[in-house]
Amino acid sequence: MATLTGSTTLDTPEDTPDDRPAGSDAAPPGGTRRRRSGGWQAAKSASRRQAILDAALDCFVTLGYARTTSERIAERAGVSRGAMVHHFPTKQGLIQAAIEYLCARRIESFRAGISTIGDARDRAERGLDAYWAHLNSPQFAAFQELVVAARTNPELDEVLRPATARFEQEWYRTACEIFPEWQKDRRLFDLAMDLTQFLLEGMALNPLTDQAEARVQRVLRYHKDRLREILLSADDGRDALSAVERFRRRSESG
Repeated sequence: MATLTGSTTLDTPEDTPDDRPAGSDAAPPGGTRRRRSGGWQAAKSASRRQAILDAALDCFVTLGYARTTSERIAERAGVSRGAMVHHFPTKQGLIQAAIEYLCARRIESFRAGISTIGDARDRAERGLDAYWAHLNSPQFAAFQELVVAARTNPELDEVLRPATARFEQEWYRTACEIFPEWQKDRRLFDLAMDLTQFLLEGMALNPLTDQAEARVQRVLRYHKDRLREILLSADDGRDALSAVERFRRRSESG
């Protein structure tokens, strides 16, 4: 049994990559036979690849990284072992692709949650809600499962660490596009981003906290007030010695 933490190669193919018996003349739906290199076959291959990646992420969440095997991924994806090996001949390739796919899914999820918000101040509060919803999604659960596993798995850490760095760069670029009103003072924007990330991710990692929901909502309300204060400070450059202004002055003094 090949596992994602075991041998470097997945099992040998048992049938052709597209799940048809060798030599089969089966035609695509509609009875129109096309070359396997044509559009229909390419779409089928892309669909199967995505199904495998979706199944891998699902296994990370429901089974845990250590219990995820190539057999379980193939079974959950509804593909043959031959198709699995055709798309991902090695476990390192599967892990790399799953991590990159997960990062893309996380960015898409955040964009979808924030794209329809209009007013700048409303966008800051709604953005916080969208980020909190993301941190309670299967995508973030899969990421955290990989983070925990990578602590004692150097091979996984070697793949996850640079992928996470690329993800954070893309996340930051996306946030700059979504919140243009925050770009008047990039120091305050970075403060808001870091404060939000570390605070909310910390809360998301403590689901067993007593009376968690009430306490989370209290912290979210407080944090929205702080974001509003940061945004107002960036807007008018006021001189009042608020917590934000003190931060600004300390930054300027080095």
